[in-house]
Parts: sequence; structure tokens; C-alpha cells
Amino acid sequence: MQIQSKHYHTIWVKGDRSSIVQIIDQRKLPFEFIIRDLESPADCFGAIRDMAVRGAPLIGVTAAFGMYLALFHLEGKNPEVFLAETADYLKSARPTAVNLAFAIDEMLEFMLQNLNDEAITQKTLDKANALKELEIGFSEKIGEFGLEIIEKIYQEKREPVNILTHCNAGWLACIDWGTATAPIYKAHQKGIPLHVWVDETRPRNQGARLTAFELGEEGVPHTVIADNTGGHLMQHGMVDLVIVGSDRTTVTGDVANKIGTYLKALAAKDNGVPFYVALPSTSFDWNMEDGVAEIPIEERDPAEVTDIEGWSGATHQSVRLIPENSRAVNYGFDVTPARLVTGLITERGICKANKQDILKLFPEKKK
Repeated sequence: MQIQSKHYHTIWVKGDRSSIVQIIDQRKLPFEFIIRDLESPADCFGAIRDMAVRGAPLIGVTAAFGMYLALFHLEGKNPEVFLAETADYLKSARPTAVNLAFAIDEMLEFMLQNLNDEAITQKTLDKANALKELEIGFSEKIGEFGLEIIEKIYQEKREPVNILTHCNAGWLACIDWGTATAPIYKAHQKGIPLHVWVDETRPRNQGARLTAFELGEEGVPHTVIADNTGGHLMQHGMVDLVIVGSDRTTVTGDVANKIGTYLKALAAKDNGVPFYVALPSTSFDWNMEDGVAEIPIEERDPAEVTDIEGWSGATHQSVRLIPENSRAVNYGFDVTPARLVTGLITERGICKANKQDILKLFPEKKK
């Protein structure tokens, strides 16, 4: 996807400096475009924890590169012990996104199998890049399958398709294309008229800052709305389709996504608006059955609720929103039960949000 008409991924190795991984620092967007260097597992941990990178697919790939960077810090250490400790350390950066553990486990197993190979550094880099390309491929296929939904609505309506999305499940949350946004970009490129309602997504404002930025760079018509506006729009027939992403989805179809998603699903159900979740197979948790009871919900710093960051015209500034003596709590995600989900858009096709239909698409996951 594009930034100022130039194609970018969200993470890459720096030119001929193979010991440096670079990312777009998403905390600075849309007001500043800053590329940040990562040179160690600790740098990757910090980037994930502090949300310089965010979004389940990108979190996983960043952790994969963190495992790769561990090879440059092995001196004087027991390799097996150090790599296992690094894996556990990186997994602790963000608990809800299941892609994190998937990518780390893939890397750790590969690295331990190849420890005695003289070419382990290059082979590990190739492995991390392969996981990156895997996610890109998944996102593009999600876009192709989701495009069919948008096309059908347009054929019936013959007017611009109004799509509501929550948080940022775009290319910035992945590496390219995105999950929830991939069908939107595919439809836009095909010339289907559409418009996107962009939830601001407090308290981090990923919709207002990141999704709006992405859509603007791609020339997609969009309008930023307050988080509580979606229900009103649905009541008045101004939303044809809701598409969101997922940080973890159970094998039974319960979906963990950015806080506020559950409320959008309830409003969509009440108003007969299709509610789809776009996700790659790496965002499924094949061992969990009850999302509300089992998915770990990250609690973040209350300061994200008590304060808000904005752009003064010259610099980023943070200001207080609530009384000094008031407490705040900051749950990062909520769980939307499968019964509220119209369908799941994956790289293998679209299915209903239930165990039977999910496993029809992914029969190798049957136990």
C-alpha cells in the first residue's frame, strides 16, 4: 500500500545492514512519518508493548524478526537457553494477539533445529521473511474473498456501499493490504463506489489516526465518526456492512478484537446489518472454545484513558481528560460471541462462525 505514492511494508530489513530491522513508528502517524531501527529482541519487545507496531499479524512478524535478531546477541550465552528465554520474553509483550505465540513458536523450533548450521543466520532471516510473506498472501486472499461480499451489495444497491470498520485492521496492522481493509482496497481498485465509516476507536484512536490515514493515502472516501455513532447510522440505513479484524478467534467462532467491537456487533444484529470478521488462519486459536471465558484480555496503562495525545501543529502533546482524583481502567479488547457474527473472511474462503464450518475450511486442525 501507499504513503505519499510510495509503496511500503510495515517491517523490513535495512538495506545491506542485516542486523537491523526497520519499522514505521505508528505512534507518530498521521502527523509524522518516522522509520525506527530495531537491533535486538528488547527493541522488538518494546515496539510491540508500546504499540510502535500493532495489529495481530504485524505483532507476530515483528516477534519473528525479534527471534532472528537474537542471533546477534548470542556471545557468551547457551544458545538453547537464550533462545527459549527470548521466546518467552517476546510472548509476554502483548497477551491477547495469538499470532504472537504462533510466530515465535515457528521461529524457535526452526532455530533450534538449525543451531549447528553455519548458515543459520541467513536461514533464520529467510524464515522470518517467509512468515512475513505468508501474512501478506493471507491478507490479499482475504481481500479477494471479501470483495465478493461488497460486489454483491453493490449489484443489489447500485449506489455506493457504506462500510463501517472499527480500530485499524488495515495494512498498518499487517504488512500489506490488511484484513478488514483488504476487501475495501480490492473494491476501490475495481472501481466499485464505496464509503467507509471510520470509528475513532478510543482510547488509542487507531481508527481516527491510522485507518483514516491509510484510506486517505489510497484515495478511499471515508468519514471519521465518534465510537458511539455506529448504532445511530445503522438505525437510519446508513451502513450496509460491518467488517472488523481479530486479534484472536476461537475454533468455535468467538472473536476478540479492539474494545468496542462487541457493541458494534450488537447494534448490527439489532438492525439486520451483516457483521463480518476478516482474519488469517494465524489469528485462530485452535485450542480455545469459549472466548469470553478463556481469551486473555489485555489491561493497558490507565493513562491512555485519563489523557489524550494530539498534534499541536508543531509537536505531539498529551492533555488530561478526567479529574485528577478519578480512577480509570483500560481494557484493550472485548469478545464478540459467535452468534453475533455473520461470517468469517479467511484466506481460504468465507465461513460461518461455528466450529463445524471453520474446520471445513481448515480440516488439518481437526483433533
